[in-house]
Amino acid sequence: MLRAQDSSRLRISLLTCTPGDELYSTFGHSAIRVVDSNSVTDIVYNYGTFNFDDDGFYIKFARGKLLYFVSAAYFKDFLYEYQSTNRGITEQVLNLTANEKHAVQDFLNNNLKEENRYYQYDFFFDNCTTRLRDIIKKNLDSSFTQTPVMPKGTTFRQAIHQYLDKNNKQWSKLGIDILLGRRCDSVMTPEQMQFLPDNLMKSLDTAGHQYVLSSQNLYPLPPAAESNTVFTPFVVFCLLLVTISALSFIKRPFIKRFVLGFDGMLFFLTGALGIILLLMWFYTDHSMTKKNFNILWAWPTNIIIAFFVNSSKNWVKRYFALTSIAWVMLLVGWFFLKQQLNVALIPLVLLMIYRSATKVFFEET
Repeated sequence: MLRAQDSSRLRISLLTCTPGDELYSTFGHSAIRVVDSNSVTDIVYNYGTFNFDDDGFYIKFARGKLLYFVSAAYFKDFLYEYQSTNRGITEQVLNLTANEKHAVQDFLNNNLKEENRYYQYDFFFDNCTTRLRDIIKKNLDSSFTQTPVMPKGTTFRQAIHQYLDKNNKQWSKLGIDILLGRRCDSVMTPEQMQFLPDNLMKSLDTAGHQYVLSSQNLYPLPPAAESNTVFTPFVVFCLLLVTISALSFIKRPFIKRFVLGFDGMLFFLTGALGIILLLMWFYTDHSMTKKNFNILWAWPTNIIIAFFVNSSKNWVKRYFALTSIAWVMLLVGWFFLKQQLNVALIPLVLLMIYRSATKVFFEET
């Protein structure tokens, strides 16, 4: 079905860029390219732009209130940027009629206006790729949004895990798993799968109709060499569990003081993390940080008990007895929760159980 034979002298393409080394680029990127032979321009429109110099940047980012915007750049500059960071680019020329091409071009230029260019970014539901999907969907038969490109039953968390595992970002994976709550374990619809750049590209390629006139690698990359690290979160937490457990049997005073200091730090940090999780749950606009089951091990009250780890008062012992029982129950139900918790946390929770139990059954003063 060839629809794009026209005299508009426009060519509109979807650009899909491979992941980069930085966390923000781990999932790739999408942009749209408009080649206009009438005005002799070659422009790339990018909906993934944000301003580092924005007042209160980090607070806005943490609260989910940071505004992203569409920007335009010459294609040669866009290509140079991705070549300089060794990221591949695939171009798909879209099969549009002359009217559809003009409509897309007019829409993009209208979005560039100051009053139209900003939007509230959402990584899963409103990002640089979903914006382009919606533009294509508006101007083509939208059935390509019903083409699944991942196995049926895939959740949002499983989708992002594929990229984090492939790029060996195990510590980033742990941090993301801690911050994202139960909603991230929802099963994606075919359209929701297209929040990832590669998935949108594959949807257009595999849909039942001819959406793509041609496809080419503008900057192909050789196969990446696999990189592995021994010190994954699971290994580090296991070593920590073994080390602190072994040290707790040594009766020398300075070792006791060290272990008690470690206890204070452990419970303080997990308590502080619990407070952050509550703030992300109730006081941000991030949709996926709600209903976070990590609060079951990162108790906010730990930040208070951290100052009493050396106390033999009854209320302190009761607190540690309660945490021990609660965390044992958590481990028993770990793989049955409606939220997928990161398995690297299991040795950490075991360590917290052990250190809590010592406060109940042993005097460590």
